[in-house]
Formats: sequence, C-alpha cells, structure tokens
Amino acid sequence: MTNVLVCIKRVPDAAGEVTLTADGQGVDARHVGFTVSAHENCAVELAVRIAGDTGGTATVLTLGTDDAVEQLRTVLGLGCTAAVLIEADPAGFGPADVAREIAAVAGAYDLVLLGNDAADTGDFQVGIRLAYALGRPVVNGAGTVEVSGDVATARVTGPDGVETYAVPLPAVVTVLEGGVEPRYPTISGRMKAKKVKVETLAPQREPRGSGRVRLVLPPAQPSAVEVLGEGPDAAKAVVDLLEKLGVAR
Repeated sequence: MTNVLVCIKRVPDAAGEVTLTADGQGVDARHVGFTVSAHENCAVELAVRIAGDTGGTATVLTLGTDDAVEQLRTVLGLGCTAAVLIEADPAGFGPADVAREIAAVAGAYDLVLLGNDAADTGDFQVGIRLAYALGRPVVNGAGTVEVSGDVATARVTGPDGVETYAVPLPAVVTVLEGGVEPRYPTISGRMKAKKVKVETLAPQREPRGSGRVRLVLPPAQPSAVEVLGEGPDAAKAVVDLLEKLGVAR
C-alpha cells in the first residue's frame, strides 16, 4: 500500500502571449484563466495510478489562496481522494519556503510527486529542497514512476536514452510531461470532488521570499517569409521546394 502526496500549483493559463507583472516578479494573469501545469497533470496521473495499483491513497496539496481550491477540486475529480490547502499568498514564498511547508505535511506519505518545475516562475528547486528537508532520495524529471513493494522505479529520458532509477521508499520524484497521458475528469468524478472537504492549514513560518530580482522574457523569435512566385509562375518553385523537403519526387 503506497500513500502518495502530489503537489500542484495554481498558475496562469498562458497558452498565448506571456506578459509579466510591472515588477517582473511573476506572470500577469489579469486577462487569462488559471490551470495546473502539464508536468503536474502527469504527476497527478501517476499518483492516481500508483495509489490504485497498490491499494493506497492519493492526496493533492497546494500552497495558495482560497482561489486555489478550484485547482484542488479539479484534481480531486481525476481520482485523488483528499486535498490539503496551505493557505497563503504564494507570491511571498520562495522555493525554500514552499519546500519547508510541504515537508511539514509530507512526512506521513510514502511517495511525494511534484512537477519538474513551476510553470509560471520556472523554479526547479522545490523537489530537491523537499527531499533534502525530509532526508529522502529524489529523482528529477521522471516520465514514469512505478512502485513495487518498498521500491519506486522512475524512468528518465536522458541524452543517451532512457535511464532507470530504483529508489527505496519513502522518496520524492519530480515529473516531466510526456511519459503518461493525463486523464480527463468524469462527471461522477466532478460530483464526488464537490463533496470532499479540503483540509486547510496555516503556514509553519513566515516566508523569507525567493530573492528573485526579476523575470525576463526571452526575445521574440524572428520569422521570415519567402515568396516563391505569383500565379502559375509559382508552380515550378513549389515543386522544387517539395522535392527539396522530400515530400515529392
């Protein structure tokens, strides 16, 4: 029986153009909705699978304001059976602060799954800091995770192929999207999620912050257009281009 804690974060749904706040400390979410990142959706899928395969439980946790209950209930609709909200303004919490708050809750769980990095601020630190605080082994960037007995097997796609890590439980694993296909919530799952009581906790200590100076957007990638021709005169140029691309022979 493996009891899994999966950690998520309420982040802006920046499917289009990303803009930053005036102070450069975060993504401007005034004109977009909120969601859970693709990495964390895969972590949720793995948590639900592992809990189901081993007869354990899957609990979802987030640190955020009361608005984050929306994301908790979305994950409950996917198969998690309990939810924990550490109620605080996440803007004041750096990776070390978040890891400390999760560690205060995670001790009762055999496996903690997190997204590989934060979708809004790009922090890659929480999983490693959490494992250090708990004194547990950690695997980063796993595509899949399976549990057999007291061992978790995580597979990571590296530069030379797939690397397999077997670590004893309890452990921490950060998940990279692409290894599994996240499920969609069912109507019955959504209905059950509405009835689950979300456990609300206060932070253990005042946050020290991230120490971040500011976020910077990468420069826009230049695009170029080549006009092959106009009307019938462009036909030969199109054929030449298709042959060059290997589409036509």
